[in-house]
Amino acid sequence: MPRLLPILLFALSANAAIAQVNPAVQTSGAVVVVPAYGEVRHANDQAQVTFMVEEQDKDRVAAVTRVNQKMKQGTDLIKREDPTARLETRGYYTYPVYADEGAPRTSQQGRTPTRQLVGWRVGQYLEMKTISLDVLPRTVAAAQRVLALNGLQFGLADTTQKKLEDARIRAAYSNLLERMGSIAAAMGRSTSDMVLDTVDFEGSGNFAPQAEAAPRAMMSAKAMDAGRVEEPGFEPGETTLGMRVVGRARIQEAGSRR
Repeated sequence: MPRLLPILLFALSANAAIAQVNPAVQTSGAVVVVPAYGEVRHANDQAQVTFMVEEQDKDRVAAVTRVNQKMKQGTDLIKREDPTARLETRGYYTYPVYADEGAPRTSQQGRTPTRQLVGWRVGQYLEMKTISLDVLPRTVAAAQRVLALNGLQFGLADTTQKKLEDARIRAAYSNLLERMGSIAAAMGRSTSDMVLDTVDFEGSGNFAPQAEAAPRAMMSAKAMDAGRVEEPGFEPGETTLGMRVVGRARIQEAGSRR
């Protein structure tokens, strides 16, 4: 026992020295920036469909006429199957087609050859938005009798997004409070010691990404011949709406209520 006494005294003095060199970190008055994120999910209730028709002919008037006729027929079919659909014309185009497309632009003598016009390519796009998803397969099948399907995208209607706004904000704020509680515990403090100074929804201008628009590429596709088309099968899926929030909190003296 006498031999152990000096060793114990040395250990105690060493611990005391370490405690003096590395005192406990003082957190009172510290400012903590806490990023958080909340999201809500909802089944998609709106479809955005893009149809197109394209014709090529030596006679420009003939190509334009066929495009106009098919687009009118397709539009009438869509309106008949889904009277509530919102329609908008997109990308009506007409441009010449030359025989030397893709060929070198200069002759052997270095002169630019005369380009031979062989026809005209005419096309038009039609965008449809609808919340009548129950009749969507029938509507698309009917339109495909004369029009080509260029794109299909599901999403949320404007009214649905507005209804989900409150839930999205509550989810983001709830996550912020949860993270503040975790940070306070890690610092050895109580949540009641943290005073929320600033709440920045959408995270300092870093707004949540918006839904991408439907593709607009001018695809060279021919409309199907008139006739019965089998109804396609669609799975609308769901959309996740997220919101970022950044909180700025100040840690006060334990037990104080300033």
